[in-house]
Amino acid sequence: MSICGVMQMDVGVIGTGVMGKNHVRVYSELKNVGDVIVYDINTDAAAEVAQHTGANVAGSVEELFRQVDAVSICVPTQYHYETALKAAHAGVDMLIEKPVCLRSAEAIALCRKLPEDLVVGVGHIERFNPIVKEIRRIVKDPVYVEIKRHNPASMRISGSSVVEDLMIHDIDILFNNCCFRKPYSLSCSGNDDICGALFDFEDFPVYLSASRKASKKIRMVYIEENDFTIEGDFMTQEVYIHRKPEQYSQESDRYVQENVVEKVMVGKVEPLKMELSTFIRCAKEGRAFPITPVQAIRNVQICEEIKQKCLKRSEVHQDERQCIQTEGSL
Repeated sequence: MSICGVMQMDVGVIGTGVMGKNHVRVYSELKNVGDVIVYDINTDAAAEVAQHTGANVAGSVEELFRQVDAVSICVPTQYHYETALKAAHAGVDMLIEKPVCLRSAEAIALCRKLPEDLVVGVGHIERFNPIVKEIRRIVKDPVYVEIKRHNPASMRISGSSVVEDLMIHDIDILFNNCCFRKPYSLSCSGNDDICGALFDFEDFPVYLSASRKASKKIRMVYIEENDFTIEGDFMTQEVYIHRKPEQYSQESDRYVQENVVEKVMVGKVEPLKMELSTFIRCAKEGRAFPITPVQAIRNVQICEEIKQKCLKRSEVHQDERQCIQTEGSL
């Protein structure tokens, strides 16, 4: 389809939960997207989304595939594998919401079955947050990195821990965008809703924390270098550089330092709009999406490593408590 010289693609969205609704909304706003077709096993939910966005509703996944050039897969993670296979068999380019699959073994099996001529991307949305590009430009020799991603409790989460749900965003940024690919040692603590992971890259430590028990929503990155400190907020899309004080003094028994704080100019955009417009361009031109299934598999593998470390730590603590209880009863 072509409108005013702009070649448009018809796009489908499978799953109309929180992320699915956002995909439909953004697609309906993009100039290079023609018709938007939605499908959900909950037909009422699909009809409601279509009513608010002007999208069309498909009666089945197969019907949707016959009408679209590309598709977003926004079903719960446990259904990513089978839904992506159906899209592959239909020959439809696809963007799979993160994580690519719930387990790395399943993701590897899926990757092996994907035709080479299909454009297949994975929706790690924070990669398209403009502060990521700015921070990567500024960072040179970090001595300490910390990223916090904390959420209040949400009813939308099912079948995944806080590691795959939240921390995976920062894992993707850390290992695929900031080029921290050196060997590391890892220590972790946490459970399904709260987790801290310390990566020791020998030259500097990186600490990631994620929570679904917070009373305040936090999306922060903090990077120290010898000459300056970077603070970034993923939500406000603001970045500040704190230069070391040039003057130290003491006034009335108070320690005083004069810091230089620079606010980095960031072109604020909606990351999802950047992600989906990039996907449409890649599908139209037949080129690889920036976040590939191989990168997404690595992200899931690191999530599994973190969860395994947490489990082992929990088992050790449980054994220690049992020993203390046994000794106390003697």
